[in-house]
Amino acid sequence: MKQICLLLLCYVFFGCSSSSDDSPMVNSSEPDTVNPVDPMEPQSGIIPCENGMAGEFPCSGYDLLARVTLTQLSAASANDIWGWTDTTTNNEYALVGLNNGTAFVDITDDENPVYLGKLPSASGPSPWRDVKIYQDYAFIVAEAPGHGMQIFDLTKLRNVTNPPENFTADQRYTGIGNAHNVVINESMGFAYPVGTARNDAFNGGVHFVDIQDPMNPTGVGGYGVNGYSHDAQVVSYAGPDADYSGREIYIGSNENQIAIVDITDKTAPSEISTISYSQLGYTHQGWFTEDQRYFILGDELDERDFGFRSRTLVFDLQDLDNPVLHTTYTGPTPAIDHNGYVLGDEFFLANYTAGLRVLDISQIGSEVITEKAFFDTFPSNDATSFDGVWSVYPYFESGKILINDIDSGLFIVRKSN
Repeated sequence: MKQICLLLLCYVFFGCSSSSDDSPMVNSSEPDTVNPVDPMEPQSGIIPCENGMAGEFPCSGYDLLARVTLTQLSAASANDIWGWTDTTTNNEYALVGLNNGTAFVDITDDENPVYLGKLPSASGPSPWRDVKIYQDYAFIVAEAPGHGMQIFDLTKLRNVTNPPENFTADQRYTGIGNAHNVVINESMGFAYPVGTARNDAFNGGVHFVDIQDPMNPTGVGGYGVNGYSHDAQVVSYAGPDADYSGREIYIGSNENQIAIVDITDKTAPSEISTISYSQLGYTHQGWFTEDQRYFILGDELDERDFGFRSRTLVFDLQDLDNPVLHTTYTGPTPAIDHNGYVLGDEFFLANYTAGLRVLDISQIGSEVITEKAFFDTFPSNDATSFDGVWSVYPYFESGKILINDIDSGLFIVRKSN
């Protein structure tokens, strides 16, 4: 209802920037309003997935452990989600992107998540916020003008005695204003804000920020030859193409193409190749398989523009200089695909109104991808609209999966026994 539709159309057809408008976006088929609260009460106790339902939520293979609603989080909408495990205490935390800031939730107790508090937005509300971690620090960007990149010491969460607290950032990097997303290569100690102002030094592409000393972030350049970068992944490359072994590789989802760039030398990044594909709507986000052979991409507008059911494209990157389309997976609903992440032989897809979908990619080399499980946080429909699940986080050792639903907040699920 209040997400990316109008501004994304503006991006696609007119090339405008979001930096002048941080108001919630509206699906043209819905009323021009934002629901200020989530009326549902917090869920208490584990709800197993039985006979295709976990309470009111359709499911297959995943139980509902707990929820934290937008009402509890004092927010109008949710967006990105990431996780942090405290290696000192082994506690697990959800870092919950909201329209008005970033919430921190201790999810260690399966049935009783604790909302510890919120770091308010640095410069105003925005329906677009993104958070990643390096060591024990969170790095947070937003589309709000002048927001910069907030840096927050997550070890503060160990000592919260009277939740929820109102947190303050420990540092803020102001070498950027607004940004749509932030990527971090933890092995190199660099943050990569992307989707910045289209008229900046790198055309809304990627900024290179050295965060090896998290409290003293330093901009060391950027890359904008391929234009605006909506989202990206950066890896220390150990894939099948020996020509780039040990290099730092940037793979950007750049609206109308995928851009593969060698960014090892921050003073002289070099394009390796670009990828296009048929029936392109909006090249949105993607993720490497763990062997870095395949890149799994979601196009955010192809379902709407071409009438597809949820379409996921897989590219073979055995030769980074000559990538090719390997196969295409089509899901069971017309819902729009959003963010997706790989863990082992599974791909965890945030599928908007169709919820979390878990795909088996163990036979991806043979062009076989199948859906093995799902948890639908938006039970009213599977329509082609920008409602429901924005993003997921599948990387906790406990097996807990975080789901952030635009309309109703945080869900914590785990594979059924």
